[in-house]
Amino acid sequence: MQSQLTFCEGNSGDPIFMETFGTGLDDGPPLPPGTTTYSYVNGGPEQPMDGNYTISSRTNYFDWFNTADHTPGDVNGKSLIVNASFTPGEFFRIPVDGLCENTSYEFSAWLLNLLPSSTQCPNGGIPINVRFQIWDDTDTILLASGDTGDIRGTSRAIWEQYGLVFQTLPGQTSVILKMINNGAGGCGNDLAIDDIVFRTCGDNITVLDNTNNVSLAFCEEDVPITTTLQATPDFSVYSSHAYQWQESPDGTTWLDLPGETNSIYTTALLNETRFYRVKVAEDAINLSNDKCNTISDVFDIIIENRPAPPISSGDVGLCANNLGGVRAAVPDGVRVDWYDAAIDGNLLLQDNVFFATDVSGTFYAEAVTEIAGCISTNRTPVTITYFDLPVVVDENLDLCEGTSITINADIRGVDYLWSSGEESFEIVVNTPGTYSVLVTDTNNCSVTKTIEVNQIDNPIVQEVISNHRNITVVTENTGIFEYSLDGINYQENPTFENLLGGTYSAFVRGENDCDQVEFPFVHLVVPRFFTPNGDNRNDVFQPEGIDLSQEFSIEIYDRFSKLVFQSNDLNFQWDGSYNGRALPASDYWYRIRVGSRILNGHVALVR
Repeated sequence: MQSQLTFCEGNSGDPIFMETFGTGLDDGPPLPPGTTTYSYVNGGPEQPMDGNYTISSRTNYFDWFNTADHTPGDVNGKSLIVNASFTPGEFFRIPVDGLCENTSYEFSAWLLNLLPSSTQCPNGGIPINVRFQIWDDTDTILLASGDTGDIRGTSRAIWEQYGLVFQTLPGQTSVILKMINNGAGGCGNDLAIDDIVFRTCGDNITVLDNTNNVSLAFCEEDVPITTTLQATPDFSVYSSHAYQWQESPDGTTWLDLPGETNSIYTTALLNETRFYRVKVAEDAINLSNDKCNTISDVFDIIIENRPAPPISSGDVGLCANNLGGVRAAVPDGVRVDWYDAAIDGNLLLQDNVFFATDVSGTFYAEAVTEIAGCISTNRTPVTITYFDLPVVVDENLDLCEGTSITINADIRGVDYLWSSGEESFEIVVNTPGTYSVLVTDTNNCSVTKTIEVNQIDNPIVQEVISNHRNITVVTENTGIFEYSLDGINYQENPTFENLLGGTYSAFVRGENDCDQVEFPFVHLVVPRFFTPNGDNRNDVFQPEGIDLSQEFSIEIYDRFSKLVFQSNDLNFQWDGSYNGRALPASDYWYRIRVGSRILNGHVALVR
């Protein structure tokens, strides 16, 4: 008889047969004779070639996946590794006896295509394809069969489960389980098999209490308690039902409850956790044969003790620029809720052992069990204190050329680390640039102060220009300069007005009182006109400010370039005559030499 591969849709019994292929780093042992038509090889240096198999905790033969077996919890778990033959053949067969007639069973296994989809084999390699079969004990009557279909390679190792459900015939108590290779060997069709299981298949049996709960949880202060459970089959497999309730203290070890053979069971008064399930069979005689009954889902009645208050990891002090939090430890199965008060108060954070905030304060950790929600008697206080940071102010400072300047960290009595490596409150620098200092106070809180030091260049005087009674100081370089003629009173304007002729010194300094420079000069004021009319006002042409310490000469020409006057006398005066004769009103040109300085210009003779 042929059937589709499928799984039991109801409840199953404990495994009648289960093959996990063991654990360990050594390969093997070989399967018992008659279990497979393939030949066993030890993985060793020899690899399972086509038509061979090995049993190993590794799968990285050839270019196959390297992955663990499927069995949960295995350490170095093994699986059956098959390099498919070029002709179909049996991977695995096992006889199972002691079964019950007219009973449904499930035959399942986990399969893995060992060849990655990135293989060099054509078309991604030959897919694996496995047939599940169930035969009678004579190996002549096929009771059920189903194919997995093509299972192609994937980009990563993926275990997949396949199953086959069938029902024994009247009088049938033994069967033979088989898995057969449907494909051909060669480049592909190589697989791993693990966790082969054979178990009963029965109705889907729900177990609920009288308020339709699938489990219950209570705190120790609420016990003793009792409840009534109802087992309800869906009649998908069995036409009649016999029951046997079981109890367990740990969900692993199960004991029959004497006399509890109805679909309804009322528990005793309970002070401790208990687990309940019910065995179901179509006939009461099969309840004692685990190869012939099925088991419901487990109904949990969890009774939790009140948890101890959380254990604090200690109060913490944090710097204002380093947000953080506190921790409270609890055992597994217990969560931590945080409040702003020791009693009642507001819930600040739920289900987290770590509490973070940006404000100082005392916060309270409460332990709560995960299942029943039992609460610790007390809350654990934990304090977070945020410390203010040291107060510093970034600065921009000026450094006069050729000098040094002292810079400091603003705050005393703390630790310092300058970018220059020094560890003092202040340092002396003589070059411009960016300087920083890490300031760390007694609370181990740190901030960085940055100081920009900008160089102020000293002024360089190029010349002083006289313009009649005004002078202008000209510098070679630019900057924010101040000017003075006495070294005391300074102005921002380089021009000074209405000065008498004479010997002066120009003083120029940079901003922030950087070094001043002195530039001596002669301010020669040459009249623009003179009127030799005998009124004793501007009667003669005579410049002001001739430096008595320097050589002097003057030459005066008419408009025809005729020399009409010359002198080397520092106290000369020209009355506008030539050889005793008054010259006509006109412009006359002069050439004055004072030391190395030469002035050319003209003066108007007015009559």
